[in-house]
Amino acid sequence: MKLALNGATTMKADLETDIRAASAAGFDALEIWLAKLRRFLKTDSLENLSGLLTEHSLEPYSINSIERITFRDADSHQKLLQECEELCSIAAKIKCPYIVVVPSPLPDGTSRAEVIAESVRVLQELGEIALRYDVGLAFEFLGQTNCSVQTLALADEIVGHVARPNVGLVLDSFHFYAGGSTIESIDALDARRLFIFHINDAEDRPRAELEDKHRLLPGHGILPLKEIVCALRRIGYNRAASVEIFRPEYWERDPSQLASDARLATLEVLGDKI
Repeated sequence: MKLALNGATTMKADLETDIRAASAAGFDALEIWLAKLRRFLKTDSLENLSGLLTEHSLEPYSINSIERITFRDADSHQKLLQECEELCSIAAKIKCPYIVVVPSPLPDGTSRAEVIAESVRVLQELGEIALRYDVGLAFEFLGQTNCSVQTLALADEIVGHVARPNVGLVLDSFHFYAGGSTIESIDALDARRLFIFHINDAEDRPRAELEDKHRLLPGHGILPLKEIVCALRRIGYNRAASVEIFRPEYWERDPSQLASDARLATLEVLGDKI
């Protein structure tokens, strides 16, 4: 697998700092945090962004992310389509293969069938836009109880109904655990539909109490990372393992040191067969 750093891990650093820190630490790729990208482009250009990535031998792996893509009203849905078009154009220009897209919270009284139908409808529409730019959309389920898509199995069922080669999945180890997904659901995956693996760990708390701030570096918590990684290898997943951690105390650390620690921790979990 390629090793990537997600810009959420170093949230307070800017995009140029992320690029320099990830490269110095030895990462292969960077998941670009969208808010950092927007700040960068207020004063600089996509050409200079591509130049920075090339200079530091770092691949752009995803733009992360378009949030709450489902169950929008008509006006908000039109803004979603415009944002997707804008980000796909940017991704194409910097040769970034994926954009992460995230489902919305679950509206009261909404059935499982309605969640599937709405998710498929929106992903079909966004996937058509992304196809024009040769960009893939990586659909990320969230394990928190208020999310409309909480498990890998449901997310995979949705992506299967979409049936577009440019619409796939994100498997985040924190959300996998928090939402009660199973190793068997990884074994059931077609690896071609899994675009991104977000690797992280978590504190020892009841699942229902887990929040993003409880994430830890890989191997520093209680998530079944070894079992998850073994299952990914069984299905032949060989794209990227990307460190994504939303821990405020980490954001106060030096980004270069944090990136270095993150890569070493990830290698310890993945072993010598990355």
